[in-house]
Amino acid sequence: MRHLSRLSGDVLRTLREHLRPLIAYHLFFTLLASSLLLPAIGWTLSSLLAQFGRPVITNSELISLLMSPGGLLWLLAAVGLTFLVLYLQQAGMILVAVRPRDHHMRLAFEALWATLRRLPALSGLVVLQVGAQLLLLVPLAFSLAWLHDFFLGELDAYFVQNVRPPAFWAFLASALVPLLAWGMIAGHLYVRWHLALPAMTLERLSPPAALTRSMQLTRGSRRHIAMAVMLLLLAIIALPLLATALFGHVVTPLLWWLPERNAVLVPAMLAYLTAYLLIALAITFSGIAANALQATCLYLRLAHREPRPEPPPPGTHPGRLAWAVELAVVLFAISQAWLIVNRFEIRDEVAIIAHRGSSLQAPENTSAAVEQAIRDGADGIEIDVRLTADSEVVLYHDQSLRRLAGDERRVGELSRSELDEVDVGSWFGDPFIGERIPGLDEVLSQVRGRANLMIELKPDPGRELELVDAVIDTLERERKRRLACRDRAEDRITALACGNPDVMGEMRVAAMSPWLLREFLLRAPRLRTTLLAQLVVSGSLERRGFDALALRHNRIDEEEVRLAEYYGYELHAWTINDRAQMSRLIDLGVDGIITDRPAMLAELIAERRRLGDGALLLVKLRNWLRN
Repeated sequence: MRHLSRLSGDVLRTLREHLRPLIAYHLFFTLLASSLLLPAIGWTLSSLLAQFGRPVITNSELISLLMSPGGLLWLLAAVGLTFLVLYLQQAGMILVAVRPRDHHMRLAFEALWATLRRLPALSGLVVLQVGAQLLLLVPLAFSLAWLHDFFLGELDAYFVQNVRPPAFWAFLASALVPLLAWGMIAGHLYVRWHLALPAMTLERLSPPAALTRSMQLTRGSRRHIAMAVMLLLLAIIALPLLATALFGHVVTPLLWWLPERNAVLVPAMLAYLTAYLLIALAITFSGIAANALQATCLYLRLAHREPRPEPPPPGTHPGRLAWAVELAVVLFAISQAWLIVNRFEIRDEVAIIAHRGSSLQAPENTSAAVEQAIRDGADGIEIDVRLTADSEVVLYHDQSLRRLAGDERRVGELSRSELDEVDVGSWFGDPFIGERIPGLDEVLSQVRGRANLMIELKPDPGRELELVDAVIDTLERERKRRLACRDRAEDRITALACGNPDVMGEMRVAAMSPWLLREFLLRAPRLRTTLLAQLVVSGSLERRGFDALALRHNRIDEEEVRLAEYYGYELHAWTINDRAQMSRLIDLGVDGIITDRPAMLAELIAERRRLGDGALLLVKLRNWLRN
């Protein structure tokens, strides 16, 4: 512990002594990276991705893409270029600390130029050092994939995530063995090569020689180095979390004591956000600099018996440009805070879409779940549909009856009359014993004049177009029934109970296949369509040809909201059952939220509508902080 304490003290003193040139270098490098390096990397990766010519919107499609020869090339390029930028940044900070000058700005420029001149050597080091770690990931990935297939391969991913059956815990327990083995080997290799970057930067070694030099220097000290690296990593992870918690639980509540007037709240929020952004920038810089300086101090201690770099010479001055640059950072934080405050919209509307009905209050995809969703205030109800052996459309998610009925038979191999005998409610609880699998026609009749449906297609391989035609035929029959019902209606109230005869305009279909949605539109142009996606790999999706994009909630950010507004489609988030996450997504600007708890979302929306403008602004501020 004494060694760690001395090392931590040396790192902090070095950071304090070289703070201004390190800040200058960090800002210069960030400007260079954001204006040239990162756009060039993004263009390169997008160009590679465009060669595949197909959308990547599901986890399986992403894995399939990455496992192809071109996908592996893209992945290696993405990882390599990312680490190259990090190595460039770290190498420059090492030079700033070890080669002090009497002028901070000149030192920062010299370090940046020297680092760029070593670009080929740094690229070689990335290939060797990062490439070796990637090779270690290959057996880990194969072992985890095999274990996942063995324990969870036949189970619905959503079911596993929410119910967490014994197979889930068995998978986690089994996965610990390869994960621990990989962690020990990768960690040992990382420590042995930890000083390769400062050795190559300061001794101008080739990449293989730098790795060899690092192994020589770390011999006999690897345990202490590993502890130092781990402690710094924990600090880098913990500091942003602590700062956010401090603002969220200490500073934010103070704003609630202010009078609910925009003339007071807006300046207070502007000061709040400016302070938060400046602290976030400081923490980010400190983490990057501390990592570089720790490697520098370790290298000097082991290679030259020096505890830390020499302090700057007496009389060192920052220069007017340094003051101007630092002032620009403050102005940048203020401008960003102003943009954030002005982005807050006081009122937001969001559609409540019940996932498989109210599937935490009643068995999923049943008439009982649909009825409960209507009572819970859902605007729309998402259901899954499949084809039976006799080409009838029924509500069911999985291919087989195993999960809900303990029956190994497949839905597509049974007739509708045979499925009528299957009990899909007993597993949920005694009140639902005997609950059967409903047909799409029954549910369309059930929701007349009360709610609309999002009909998600679950086609069996080879029967995709048959399912499309069957759903359209069912919707067309429902349209005729509603028209006939209205013709028989004696008054306007009775007619409203018959439902909207424009069934194609009221309902929407959803699928994880752009091709399948296009087939729907060819057959029924008025039908609204929703593309379901677990993720969207940048540049792979043609963002036209659908009315809504339903994206996994943890993949939605401000950029996705902006793209939805630009291309003119709705953005829906799935599947959220947490109030805080619901509130965050409402503030982010989504058009609909798919949830198993529609009553909770309806209650949250009602609460937000009762808030005054000032209180709602503070709610939005708190949600922004969570982002």
